[in-house]
Amino acid sequence: MKLDYKKTIYVGLAFLIISLFWQTYDAIITKILIDKFGLNQTWSGMVMAMDNVLALFLLPFFGSLSDKTNHKKGKRTPYVVVGTLLAAFLFVGLSFFDAMQLKKLETETNLKAEYENVETYTEDSTVGEWRILALSMGTDSEGTRITNILNDYTLGETLNQGDYNDVKDAYFRYLSNQAWEVTSTSPAVFIVFIVMLFLTLVAMSTFRSPAVALMPDVTTKQLRSKGNALINLMGAFGGITAIILLTVFGLDKHSFVNYTMAFVSVSIIMVVVLAIFLWKVNEPKLVQERIDFEKKNNIVDEEETENHNHLSKEKLVSLILILSSVFLWFMGYNAVTTKLSDYAPKVLNMGYSTPLLIAQATAIVGFIPIGIVSSKWGRRRTILFGVALLTLCFTSVYFITESTGVLLYVVLGLTGVAWASINVNSYPMVVELSKGSDVGKYTGYYYTFSMAAQILTPILSGFLMDMPELGRKVLFPYSAAFVLLSFITMFFVKHGDAKAEKRSILENFDVDMD
Repeated sequence: MKLDYKKTIYVGLAFLIISLFWQTYDAIITKILIDKFGLNQTWSGMVMAMDNVLALFLLPFFGSLSDKTNHKKGKRTPYVVVGTLLAAFLFVGLSFFDAMQLKKLETETNLKAEYENVETYTEDSTVGEWRILALSMGTDSEGTRITNILNDYTLGETLNQGDYNDVKDAYFRYLSNQAWEVTSTSPAVFIVFIVMLFLTLVAMSTFRSPAVALMPDVTTKQLRSKGNALINLMGAFGGITAIILLTVFGLDKHSFVNYTMAFVSVSIIMVVVLAIFLWKVNEPKLVQERIDFEKKNNIVDEEETENHNHLSKEKLVSLILILSSVFLWFMGYNAVTTKLSDYAPKVLNMGYSTPLLIAQATAIVGFIPIGIVSSKWGRRRTILFGVALLTLCFTSVYFITESTGVLLYVVLGLTGVAWASINVNSYPMVVELSKGSDVGKYTGYYYTFSMAAQILTPILSGFLMDMPELGRKVLFPYSAAFVLLSFITMFFVKHGDAKAEKRSILENFDVDMD
C-alpha cells in the first residue's frame, strides 16, 4: 500500500491556494489599514481578527454543507472552484481601492514625502534633525510628546535607545492620525474597502474545509498521515511563494507603496493553480478509485463505538492544561505574525519578508529532526523545549535595534524551529486523549482554543501598542509573556504523552501549519 504522490500533490494545489492568499493577506492588509486608512493598532487588530471570527462559524458550516453536496464534479470541487474565483476577483478589487486611497493621500496630504523622510532617520540622527520633524507636527499631541523628550537633549546629541523608540513611534502615530483625518472626512473608499474585504474573507471561508476534506476523501485511511504531510508541504510552498513575490516587488518595507502588483499577481496565481487543479483532479473518479481499492483489499474504516464522553479527572485536568497552553502560545505567536509587517520597517528600519521566509524555511527543515527527537524525548518535553526557545527568541527581539537588525534573521530562524517543535506535538497530545469517534470533537476543542486566541490577540496587542508609553516595542515582550505562561501550564500536563510511533520522513510534516 503506497501513497500516490502525484495525485496527492494535485489535490494539495487547493491548499496551496489557501496558504498563498493568507500569507499575502497577513503581510499587507495590516499595513494598508494603519498607513493608508489611518486605523490605530487596536482597530486594525479588530479587522485582522475578522477572518478568525468568520472561521468559527463558516468553516464548520461549509464543511458540513459539502458533506451533503451531490454534484457531478464531486462534493468538494465546486466549493474550491467558486470560492477561489470569487476570492481572486475580490482580491483584485481590493487593489483598486488601495490605489484610490493612495492617490487621495498623495493629492490631499504630504504624507508620502513625510514617510520617506522619516525612513531616512536612524539611530545616529541628531536631536536637531528630530526637532525639524517636531516643528512640522505643530501642536499635535504627538508633536508635544516628541518636543518634551527632545528638550532634555542639546542639538548635537543623539537620543538614547528608549527615547529614540518613543520619538519615532510618536511620529508614526502622528502620520497615521493624518491618514485617519482624510479617511474620516470622506470615508467612502474605506467603507467599500472593508465591505469588499469582508466578502473576500467569506469567499475564502467557503472552500477551506472542503479543500482540506478532499485529501481524506480520495486517500485510504492508512495513508492519510502521509497525505496530510504532503498537503502541508504544498501549503508551505504557497506561503513561501507569497513572501518571495513581496520581496521581488519591493513591497516588504515601505509604507506608501502601490500593492496592485501583489494583489493581481497572487490572484492570477490562484486562478492558474485552480486551472491545473481542475485539469488534474477528477474528484468523483478519485473517490471511486479509493472505494474500489478498499473493497478489493477488504479495508474497513472501523470506528470505536464505546462511549468516551467522560474522561477521568486526571486526564480532564491534562486536557484543560493542554488547551490552555494552545490558547496561550497562539496569543503570543499570532500577535507577532499579524504585526511583524508593521513592526520591522518602523522599529528596525528593515523589510519583513526575508525574516518570514527564513522562519518558514527553518520550520519546514526542522519537522524531520523534531519528529525524530519527539519519538525519543516524548511530546511534552519537546513542546517544553519549543516553548522555552520561543520565549527566548521573542524576548531577545526587544533588544534588537536598527544597528543590530541582522540578528532578526537568526532569531526568526530559531523561531521557526521552536514553532515546529510545538506544532509537531500539540495536536497529537489533544487527540491522544480521545478514542475513535471522539477524534472530531477533540479536534474541535483544539481549533476553538487556537482560533479564540487568534481573534483576541491582534486586538489586545494592538491596544497595548497604541499606548504612547509602550508603543510598538511592547509587541515582543507581550508575545514572550504569553508563551512563557504556556510553559507553566504545559509543565503540569501528565497525560497525552504516549510514546510516538516510528514515522516515515514524510509523515513528520503531518502537522497543523496554521
